[in-house]
Amino acid sequence: MGLAFSDRSGGVSGGAFGPLNLGRTDVDDLAAVGENFERVRRVLGFGPIITLAQVHGPEVVIVDEALLAGWTERQHLGSEATGTPLQRADALVTDRTGVALCIRVADCLPVLFADASVGVVGAAHAGRVGLAAGVLTNTVATMRDLGATDIRAWLGPHICGACYEVPAAMRDEIGEQLPGAYAETSWGTPALDLGAAADRQLRDLGCVVERHSPCTRTSPDLHSHRRDGAGAGRLGAFVWLPAQSVSVLGA
Repeated sequence: MGLAFSDRSGGVSGGAFGPLNLGRTDVDDLAAVGENFERVRRVLGFGPIITLAQVHGPEVVIVDEALLAGWTERQHLGSEATGTPLQRADALVTDRTGVALCIRVADCLPVLFADASVGVVGAAHAGRVGLAAGVLTNTVATMRDLGATDIRAWLGPHICGACYEVPAAMRDEIGEQLPGAYAETSWGTPALDLGAAADRQLRDLGCVVERHSPCTRTSPDLHSHRRDGAGAGRLGAFVWLPAQSVSVLGA
């Protein structure tokens, strides 16, 4: 089992996107994003890269032989590259080898999953809305439907509770739905801690949790929408079977 979280370094995108931008194909140069993905692929050594049109929801896609049979070489780049829209969902699960599941974020929480003993992996995009809607719960349930019993989860880089400022009413609402989410910024205003909420939720579901989660907003080597605005690129969270395990990708 292999896993990796990318950073901003080692790619060819220009400007505010950061060199290793793996998203924003509607505004970044498509050839540059394609080359960035190929650089990641060459370093990590997997085959097809499966991506989604992430919509902040709870839906999970199972990557099976039927899906792979119709997956084209550049489809991970989306409709801008192929004319075929990506499936709208926020999590992926598979038991197929050599296939990389990829979630892209720039402050939201990426979560990678694996039960290495049975060969089932997953990846989820857990923003505030999707986390509250149950995307992590659904990902774990889908993995268990495929035979997973001993699930480990890795929380990747995301905006931390000391930086994720939200209106007080939103903090109260989400804090009620997600124990652990209620937080305060370092400057004393209402905030949400997605990592703490996800950690608690996953442990309650019986997962072993590891956190590899520097704050995207305060780490200049990571993409951040809150810091960089509309010019922010996207980092990738990858998990696949089989491969050598990698925790963080820089170039």
